[in-house]
Amino acid sequence: MAKKPFASSADLGVKVETLEVLADGVYALTAEGDPNVCAIEAEDFIIAFEARATPKAANDWLEQLREHTDKPVKYLVLSHYHAVRVLGASAYKAESIIAHEKTKFLIEERGMQDWASEFGRMPRLFREPDGIPGLTHPDIVFNDRMEIPLGGDRGSLILEYCGRGHTAGDIVAWIPKHKILFAGDLVEAAAALYTGDAFHFDWSTETLDKVKAYEAEILVGGRGAVARGRDEVDAAIEQTRGFLTGMIEKVGEVHKRGGSVKEAFEATHEHLNPKFGMWPIFEHCLPFDVQRLWDEFEGIDWPRIWTDERDQEVWDSLQD
Repeated sequence: MAKKPFASSADLGVKVETLEVLADGVYALTAEGDPNVCAIEAEDFIIAFEARATPKAANDWLEQLREHTDKPVKYLVLSHYHAVRVLGASAYKAESIIAHEKTKFLIEERGMQDWASEFGRMPRLFREPDGIPGLTHPDIVFNDRMEIPLGGDRGSLILEYCGRGHTAGDIVAWIPKHKILFAGDLVEAAAALYTGDAFHFDWSTETLDKVKAYEAEILVGGRGAVARGRDEVDAAIEQTRGFLTGMIEKVGEVHKRGGSVKEAFEATHEHLNPKFGMWPIFEHCLPFDVQRLWDEFEGIDWPRIWTDERDQEVWDSLQD
């Protein structure tokens, strides 16, 4: 049997990007399972949500946004620390970059290793990588909640920490006036979850419960299509929860009986594949997901740092 290409290294096809106007001054760019980005228009400035992997990729998004507004970007909000979400920050020329305090810590702790790891896993997302000036460091951090008034009758944008999930520092952006929630990678709409730096038990319970409690009418997840209406929003959240609980069930069974990580991976793949196997990046993510969850069952609370060498080692050890 031919060896599977590493992660998404063979995924080189161009994805169709779609800019959607979700409400007056509220924008989302989706890209067939690639990372989503968003923007919120205040009275005299823009708040951008997510930065993309390179300045070139960010500029491609900003060119589309400029067809709707020419207001300057005052704030760039990072939902979490992963390289494909943050390294394009310089393109925005934002006055300030906002993130959770744990995201700032993670960038400082493992940002360089994550950069090398993600570039190796998903090279297509790194358009013109030589344009990246260095790590992205937020200058405004918060712990629980931050409110940004939008001016006029636009209301406010609420940035909030929902608990440990996809990483230790994920935040969401909530627009109460329109009941629109930007959930980052805490929710994926018909796209596989990457959980290599996750806290599966917290994420699948209290954290997703808090995300669901917003009762959003529109939800933009980290990947996948925009969910519209309460039924679609709740379905996206519960699909995410189902992926996590399915992993916990199968990895937990193998761990309890004293099996191996490879056996856990095979059992989890067999269990999840019928429902989730056609989702973008499923095959890419699952080996890293299972390894991290195995670590949690082993009592390793803080995720181990992924390097390009460790990536390859785990990938090779879990494939046939």
